[in-house]
Amino acid sequence: MQIRKRSRRVAAAIAFTVATAGLTVTAAAPAAADGSYSGRPTIWGSGLLAGDWEDEGVINVRTHRNSDVTCLWQKILVADGYLPWTEKDGIFGDDTHAATVRWQRDRGLTPDGSAGRATWAKADDRIRENGMDGSYRIGYYEGSRSYFPIRRTASGVHQFWDHADGPLRTASYNVRTCR
Repeated sequence: MQIRKRSRRVAAAIAFTVATAGLTVTAAAPAAADGSYSGRPTIWGSGLLAGDWEDEGVINVRTHRNSDVTCLWQKILVADGYLPWTEKDGIFGDDTHAATVRWQRDRGLTPDGSAGRATWAKADDRIRENGMDGSYRIGYYEGSRSYFPIRRTASGVHQFWDHADGPLRTASYNVRTCR
């Protein structure tokens, strides 16, 4: 009887250790996407605007939670009617997570609540090109409820405005100026 109890405890300890190791590996996976898939600290592109977002990094409640890329993602959610304008603050919180899940589900994506490569690629389908304005490539995101302008600098960095008369933001993974 005593040996069985000890065996169960050892088995339980081993199972816990294996499960914990599995969770650690799983939890570490999003951190591997630190920055962006392109390896840049900002949303970046070249050529036409369409296609620029297809290889972007992960943002969610754990990764790049406070950033101007999160603010850009929230603008997409607002433009598509999934998030109220008042929630656009550059912080990937519970409301942004829930809105992201609904947005993904409605577009046939895995509804994991993270804006990762597949989610950015789906949003990229709604980028419309307006051409060049000096050295800037300009366009807009065409949401189902509204749209907002975007531009890309000559060096490939994406920028956006908070609102029509608001400040210009750089779509950075590591900086949050959006309020």
